[in-house]
Amino acid sequence: MPNVSVKEKVLKAVQELPSDVTFEDTIEKLYFLYKVERGLQQADSGQKISHEEAKLRMKKWLE
Repeated sequence: MPNVSVKEKVLKAVQELPSDVTFEDTIEKLYFLYKVERGLQQADSGQKISHEEAKLRMKKWLE
């Protein structure tokens, strides 16, 4: 979505939710979209690690 404003993204996400959605579900959906957007921005700016590095980090966390 090139040049789509945050407001437009939020409105689209809310419109796609079912009519019986709760406030909690709505907030979770918007937070998820925020985290995805933030991750994409970090990746675009070079702030990423390799798959192998991610596996090593996960291994340490799971010990």
